Amino acid sequence: MGNTTRTTHRRPAADIRAAIAAERRELAAMLDGLPAAQWDAPTLCGGWRVREVAAHMMMGFRYSIPRVAWELIRSRGNLHRMTDRCAHQDAAAHSTRELAALLADNADHPWRPPVGGIEAALGHDVIHGLDVTVALGLGRRVPEDRVRILLEGVSPRTLKFFGADLAGIELRADDLDWSFGTGTPLYGAAQDLLLVAYGRRLPAGHLRGEPGVHFLAAGA
Repeated sequence: MGNTTRTTHRRPAADIRAAIAAERRELAAMLDGLPAAQWDAPTLCGGWRVREVAAHMMMGFRYSIPRVAWELIRSRGNLHRMTDRCAHQDAAAHSTRELAALLADNADHPWRPPVGGIEAALGHDVIHGLDVTVALGLGRRVPEDRVRILLEGVSPRTLKFFGADLAGIELRADDLDWSFGTGTPLYGAAQDLLLVAYGRRLPAGHLRGEPGVHFLAAGA
């Protein structure tokens, strides 16, 4: 599976850290401005409301490595079960204002996932932010420089990790010069195609092309 426009240069770490900090501050402001009812609205993350997604985004700031290991043991080594349980318990333990403040206060926190490096930290924030804003129909556009950093990292490994089946499909952005894969074209904004590559299903109206039906959110 190839990418006809993929670049190979690595972005300076300082640029990515700045992008992460900016993304967190913008998402914190967005969350802080949500009406109370929207905190209980579903997101693109199955089984998680906005409050669970927000709580999950804070996990890297609040959990030490020993605590993560302990929580993983409690979940019998199942990472997805652990993150789901922790997201629900943390969402119940903190007010919405506290969750938004935690994200803003940790804009410069150096946390990154165990695999993927600093780019994965940016991906974690951008994708979970989109999980919320796309599901709520807020129309937020992630700045192009952040999207491009993540598009450059899309690979067969990305698809496998997030369970995205793109066999016979070419992702083709209609707002940036970017494509990935070979086969029947699936068109959409770059950030929407990024969500597809990260295993998400989207509301109706975000994707165009014959394969789009396979990537619709339930009830769309």
